[in-house]
Amino acid sequence: MKDVSDFGAPYAVPTGITAPHLPQRLVAPPPGWVATADVIVVGSGIAGLTAALKLRERVDRVLLVTKTVLSEGSTEWAQGGIAAALDPEDSPEAHFSDTLVAGVGLCDEDAVRALVEEGPARVRELISLGTQFDTDDAGGIKLTREGGHGADRIAHAGGDATGAEISRALIAQLRAVMTDPGIEVIEHALVVDLLTDGGGRVCGVTLHVIGEGEISGIGAGHARAVVLASGGLGQIYSATTNPSVATGDGMAMCLRAGAVMGDLEFVQFHPTVLWLGPGASGQQPLISEAVRGEGAFLVDVRGERFMPALHPQGDLAPRDVVSRAIVTRMAQTGADHVYLDCRHLGAAFLQQRFPGIVASLREHGIDPAVDLVPVAPAQHYASGGVRTDLHGRTSLPGLYACGEVSCTGVHGANRLASNSLLEGLVFAHRIADDLVARLAAGELAPTTPTSQDGEADACDAAHRPHIQAAMTSGSGAVRSADSLAATADELDRHADLAPTEAQPGPRTWETTNLLHLGQALTFCARLREETRGGHVRSDFPDRSPGWRGHLHTRREPDGTLAAWFAPVPTQAVVVTADAQTAEHKEHRP
Repeated sequence: MKDVSDFGAPYAVPTGITAPHLPQRLVAPPPGWVATADVIVVGSGIAGLTAALKLRERVDRVLLVTKTVLSEGSTEWAQGGIAAALDPEDSPEAHFSDTLVAGVGLCDEDAVRALVEEGPARVRELISLGTQFDTDDAGGIKLTREGGHGADRIAHAGGDATGAEISRALIAQLRAVMTDPGIEVIEHALVVDLLTDGGGRVCGVTLHVIGEGEISGIGAGHARAVVLASGGLGQIYSATTNPSVATGDGMAMCLRAGAVMGDLEFVQFHPTVLWLGPGASGQQPLISEAVRGEGAFLVDVRGERFMPALHPQGDLAPRDVVSRAIVTRMAQTGADHVYLDCRHLGAAFLQQRFPGIVASLREHGIDPAVDLVPVAPAQHYASGGVRTDLHGRTSLPGLYACGEVSCTGVHGANRLASNSLLEGLVFAHRIADDLVARLAAGELAPTTPTSQDGEADACDAAHRPHIQAAMTSGSGAVRSADSLAATADELDRHADLAPTEAQPGPRTWETTNLLHLGQALTFCARLREETRGGHVRSDFPDRSPGWRGHLHTRREPDGTLAAWFAPVPTQAVVVTADAQTAEHKEHRP
């Protein structure tokens, strides 16, 4: 990536939409201590752990920082599994095609090819590192199917604890090298902002470590490069499947630093999240798509199935299709949920295949072998993020990103089920290879950060529930010009109050990050006047050929967000669904 012209042509903001103004940094005291490394890795999910482990094989000193403890990233919560063409009867080409269909015409094909072609080998490497996937009697990996996949290609572990098993195996490997003075791990570390040198190259981060030994308060990590693998932004909404640590800290600090962001408007809402009643907030229990992959199906509050009539893949249609169908059916029936029917699968099978989900449901008084399970869509995944190239490089020199914090172009307008763990795995390897080569070639020489003296901001934690409510009502699963304008006005109101009230600290910084990302996401959602994938506009219900491309945004030096539009090369379009949904599937010619 050379400059912003790589990201498309400048997009003129329509009259009536005001671009948000964002500060350059958060209000925080100056760093009181410094840690140094060749590379700093931020985040301890599959992307961060993989990057740290691969870098340490060939780099002298790696610093890994994580917000809580090593095992509490989003990877830990991944139930369904990891997608890869492991079956001899499957192929990367078939996985490629399914990914393009789910991405509704906006996937970057080169990125998808890297994912599906390198994925099987990377999954086998996980096995060599000690990951224990579920196997059949002959010792082969059990594979299941999830929404949008045309073949059984989802490897899983512990029934429905795949993320926890992968995280366990990677952490075990990391702990095995922690006695090596060449790698340092700092837990309970919240990244605050990026550090840059006089030429604008990223060379570190400021971070806050809470009461850990001699390191506490605000400090700085200095390095030749930074790899960001800090996860998503789920807590920007009132209800999400994301853990409480998912406050978008990495995305927000990149946004403030002027990194190009891509596809922020494409937020995936998982169709089957346990409905806990009106007013439920925070992290909600996820009912994995793999349950439908094993034969469960959706019914409305009258007990009627509705997906088979709406899509050829029925209950296993891509997530955006199922979520939209559920929202429509809820409106038709006047209900705030639908049901997942698992009863015919039987108690023994459910317990053996989905022990974690069964236990979670029983905690809420539901026996899935006897009872219908109430579900409704909730925020699940951010398909957009910090824009990267095929090597994980961002628009800011010295800064890399992978995992949910990034926008590689793999997911397009809607992530295909179980491609997230694979993306983190594949692109972490690519980043490590690229960084090692550049460091060996003498690139990214040690440099010194300049002082942070730009415009600063802080939003008190008391604003958080109001920000989340505004995002949920106006920038949520279904949006319109009016709802988005109302959300933008409400967020601007909180931004105007923010500098006069807040005291710096972790809760303040998290809330400010949510505010800044909410403003940017809402701005992009107002610009995209169509319905595509995870982006549903009730006032623009159809897909528009003119919007078949990526919407990029960046904070300009004066603090204003600017936008660029990059069309995606034309692919063949095949109409495959009935007139009720007019669902289009896009393939390579």
